[in-house]
Amino acid sequence: MDATYLLDWANLLLRWAHVVVAIAWIGSSFYFVFLDSSLTPPSDPTLLAKGVDGELWAVHGGGFYNPQKYLMAPKTLPDHLHWFFWESYSTWLTGFALFTLMYLVNARTFLIDVNVHAWASPLAAVAAALVMLLAFWIVYDCICRWAGERQGQVGADARVGLLLLLVVAAASWLACQLFAGRAAFLIVGAMLATAMSANVLFWIIPGQKKVIAQMKAGLAVQAIHGQRAKQRSVHNTYFTLPVLIAMLSNHYGWLYQGRHNWLVLMLLMLAGALIRHSFVARHKALAQGRRVPWEHAAVGCVLLLGLAIWLAPAPQPSVAAGTPAPGFAQVQAIIEQRCLGCHNAQVQQKNVALHTPALVRQHAQAVYQQTAVLKLMPMNNATQITEAERLLIARWFEAGAE
Repeated sequence: MDATYLLDWANLLLRWAHVVVAIAWIGSSFYFVFLDSSLTPPSDPTLLAKGVDGELWAVHGGGFYNPQKYLMAPKTLPDHLHWFFWESYSTWLTGFALFTLMYLVNARTFLIDVNVHAWASPLAAVAAALVMLLAFWIVYDCICRWAGERQGQVGADARVGLLLLLVVAAASWLACQLFAGRAAFLIVGAMLATAMSANVLFWIIPGQKKVIAQMKAGLAVQAIHGQRAKQRSVHNTYFTLPVLIAMLSNHYGWLYQGRHNWLVLMLLMLAGALIRHSFVARHKALAQGRRVPWEHAAVGCVLLLGLAIWLAPAPQPSVAAGTPAPGFAQVQAIIEQRCLGCHNAQVQQKNVALHTPALVRQHAQAVYQQTAVLKLMPMNNATQITEAERLLIARWFEAGAE
């Protein structure tokens, strides 16, 4: 069986698994942040006597729910506790496997763009990508412990947020100077996702286990474990929308191919974080009977609108009425120069071959979509197709691809 075909199956199944477990993880993250923000102090003396700090009444699926939260810990441990961690680990493992299969194994094609940075070898580019994932986690963790804990809690969130914004901006700029734009966006998203999963692995779950161990030993529960877990959980929910847009961006070449692509990425992620903050603030406002602060989401939407205007393609020169559509020979000449290296009788990337007129016409719509609309092909523009050539292909297709 053809190796490329098997790799395509591996790609499909890994991507499917990654999306499924990511939905489970993000869903639980969103739910618990909503729950924490929506809790109200209980009025029932029985709940107060049990040590319940907040409760919520909800209706869903034909029934009523009454979740309750103990800020430190309940007086006695239940026999069974449900732990939320496999969603996080599964998401990172499937994502890293997919990243390895697509970008690290095929570094020369997907990771490297010689017009951006001339790596000595694909192995050097792979090593740099992995170092960026690890380095971001180390820097992020140091910021959380130094700015979020050592200097007290007053203004801690603002300090951490500002420092993280600067670090992510620097990492985005660096990634876009070293890697192909498509890979750079994905690496920045993977950095944030790695920090999210590391938060669960190194702080959230271990902190909860220490609380349980202290309770079983009859010791006083240390509040720092719960505070750290809450801090990292909140960070994780703010990272979700920036990570998602970074991952989805690889489908839209006009996002990552520009000169200032790192700034495009930062503005996209900032818009996502602002919109997410608006929903977090909304939960708190509704629970406390205050006005919902939609202005954060409004700023995020304005950023997206500004990006759409900024990235809008320049108007193409108008074609005089009666001008004949480009002929097939013109299109074929472009395809032979720009596309046949990966789509010929011997090499048929994505099962697409373009070495005969019949095959070009058969795949005309895909050629139009990938080169003229999405501008994803050629990959990393390795063959230096020009905007005029993309426009010629578009005119040919829109005229009927004759």
